[in-house]
Amino acid sequence: MLTAFTAGLLLITVSELGDKTFFIAAILAMRHSRKLIFIGVIAALAAMTILSVLVGQAVSLLPKIYVYYAEIILFVAFGLKLLYEASKMSAKPCCEEAEEALEVVQKAEAKIRHKESNLAVVIKAFVMTFVAEWGDRTQFATISLAAGYNAFGVTTGAILGHGICAAIAVTCGRLIAKKISERKLTAIGGLLFLLFALVSYLEGV
Repeated sequence: MLTAFTAGLLLITVSELGDKTFFIAAILAMRHSRKLIFIGVIAALAAMTILSVLVGQAVSLLPKIYVYYAEIILFVAFGLKLLYEASKMSAKPCCEEAEEALEVVQKAEAKIRHKESNLAVVIKAFVMTFVAEWGDRTQFATISLAAGYNAFGVTTGAILGHGICAAIAVTCGRLIAKKISERKLTAIGGLLFLLFALVSYLEGV
């Protein structure tokens, strides 16, 4: 369980820093109560994590040999993909993800013509984060981890990782965004995926 917890925590924390959901939380926190945004964001990320773990557990019911090779292939594929993306990125602080997040927030708030209630703010943060996270690399990473590791460990580690990133985003996201190199974070994420592929391979030998 400790291995699953550590894997979930490390992979999510590194992958989520500088991700689109990170900037959505940061931008929303500049316009609304940080507390409300944090509640909505972490609720969405926790829900997505639990859903992903359930999918991973369903996958684990398949013959072990298929799960074993599929897990390794997925980790290697994601790792190589991230390293390739990192090689094409600028070494400057994050900008592309921030711009996408700003566009998402502006489109959502353009439809609102009146002052929002606290519940409406929480729901908006929840929906925007959940939609942005759907199909994201961290979702597939969580599914892969849950297929081969302890489900409770992966869930708690991933949720804690999301919580750390969400807390950073709503408290000092703007400042962090100016200093984070998306290229470095993406490269570190790629190396972590390859490391977990190696660990998965060695555990099955």
